[in-house]
Amino acid sequence: MVINIFVIIQTMQYTIEYYSDAVQAAVMGLPVMLAARYIVLTQRMLVSGPNLGEPHTKALGDGLLEMRLKSAEGIARVMYCTLVGRRIVMLHSFVKKTDKIPASEIALSRKRLKEIKNADA
Repeated sequence: MVINIFVIIQTMQYTIEYYSDAVQAAVMGLPVMLAARYIVLTQRMLVSGPNLGEPHTKALGDGLLEMRLKSAEGIARVMYCTLVGRRIVMLHSFVKKTDKIPASEIALSRKRLKEIKNADA
C-alpha cells in the first residue's frame, strides 16, 4: 500500500509601512540596541505576521498593537496596526520612562489608527 501525503506550505509575506516619514525616522532613531531589536522583530513579522505574542507584541484593543522593545538602553514601544492585504503600519514610537504607557502616547496612536483605517476604507 502506497500513501501519498502532500503538504502545501504557503509563506505569509507581510509588508511594513510607516504612518509618515517622521515615524520611520523616529523608529530608526531609537537607541542602537532598541533599534536592533526592532529590526529583528520586524523581520519575524514579515514572515509570521503581526502578532508575535508576549513578550514581543501585545494587542491593546480595537486594532491597536504594541511592539515591546527592551535592552540595556531602556524600554521602547512601537505602536502599529494591520490593514487588509497583509500590511502592517507603524503608527508611533517612544521610549518608555514610566511603568504605564502615558495616555497621550496611546491617544496619539489611536488617532493615527483611526486616520489610517478611514483612509484605507
